[in-house]
Amino acid sequence: MSNILGGLRPYLYFSAIFVILLAAHMAHSGVLWEGEVLPLAVALQMKRGAVIYRDAWFDKPPLVPAVYLLWGGAIGPVLRVMGALYVLLACWLGYAIGVQLWGRREGYLAAGLFAFFLTFDTHSAVLPLAADLLLLVPHLAAVLFAFRRQPLLSGIAAGIGFLLNAKAVFVLAACALFAWPSVMPLLAGFVLPNLIAVAWLVASGAFTPWLDQAWRWPALYANNPLVADPVWNGVVRTANWLGFHTVLAIGAAVSYWRERQWKFLVWAALCLGGVVLGWRFFPRYFFLLLPALVIMAARGLAVVRSRAVIAIALICAAIPLVRFGPRYTSLKNWGDLAMDRDSQEASMLALTAAKPDSTLYVWGYRPEIFVYTHLKPATRYLDSQALTGVPADRHLTQSTVVLTSGTHEAREELAASKPDILIDGLSLFNPALSMDQYPELRPFLSEYREIGRTRSTVIYKRAAMRR
Repeated sequence: MSNILGGLRPYLYFSAIFVILLAAHMAHSGVLWEGEVLPLAVALQMKRGAVIYRDAWFDKPPLVPAVYLLWGGAIGPVLRVMGALYVLLACWLGYAIGVQLWGRREGYLAAGLFAFFLTFDTHSAVLPLAADLLLLVPHLAAVLFAFRRQPLLSGIAAGIGFLLNAKAVFVLAACALFAWPSVMPLLAGFVLPNLIAVAWLVASGAFTPWLDQAWRWPALYANNPLVADPVWNGVVRTANWLGFHTVLAIGAAVSYWRERQWKFLVWAALCLGGVVLGWRFFPRYFFLLLPALVIMAARGLAVVRSRAVIAIALICAAIPLVRFGPRYTSLKNWGDLAMDRDSQEASMLALTAAKPDSTLYVWGYRPEIFVYTHLKPATRYLDSQALTGVPADRHLTQSTVVLTSGTHEAREELAASKPDILIDGLSLFNPALSMDQYPELRPFLSEYREIGRTRSTVIYKRAAMRR
């Protein structure tokens, strides 16, 4: 393996990786995944001149939708090409870390492992450029700069990561370990982009809404576990993730056994702590742990001499390949894309009744409808979480309220907005959260008449809407 990797040319290796990544991403150019729909919808409003948080409700850090503005919020092939390029950048950074620490063969293995697991993993995690995946590149860049003894640049990369995902504080802690004792320039670098962001939020009048939406709401969300036994859920989901990533565990174990690099273990432990935070254990959360395991595994697989270990590692790599590979060939019967297909159908029905300047509101968590229709939102709320107080990860089946403050005012704002088109994507799933359950919305609903429905969506038009 060492001789084969040593003879490769970097541009040929990364060209091959990009072809594979592009083919995988383009297979999904006709659909949108849950993790990307709200950032896309917010990005479209920002493109129209809206200020995030102030004019468009959003519960994640500010750079997440800003990333989509780099290509104008376009979907379809453009979105998937950008996703493939992003993963390619992560692969290159993994290569650079491997070369910096050991040599080219470790770099190639790191890049290949990133490409493999960012393709053959849970599709709802690896395809959308959501907050957890978007942290991957700043994470790798911050660690690379720390290894290069460039603490200021390392801190800046981690600080940019914090504007994409608050779990970047765990990345900062790992970088402090590798950059020690140069902690002060590391912290200065981390603070710099965040100071700029806060100054912009204050100047644009979005600072207080940012605190409410990107900090208070996620804190309430994190304090209300989704399942009855979050600890056992965490054990099971972590074991499942490690099962699909056994080749990384084997490589990491070999690396530590041979070289006793304790700092890498601490890096992995810090990132695992970030995965545990909030007790959700969704597949996308494990992207925080992926860099530490990949870098360790790249070293372990590069130095292993046992043919038996290599054979076992290859067999283990076949597990995610067999599990997720075939799903790139057909999207027709995917249950996890049923909501997207329904939203596309509902969007077409809405557009038959809408005019180019019509306004829209969507009840439920269906931001993709704003993306498919390109209709102007009637309110700053692009979903109903802030109106019901029930998080989107459970509101299809549960009605336990997490947030109460401000929900009454948000419903009153909806009632006063009088959207031309009203789409209800929640009530057929969970009648307890239907719009007619709220006194503020009952008079409002009387102004609308049904014009069509799909399997899980009802489309209304305001009776007084101009012809």
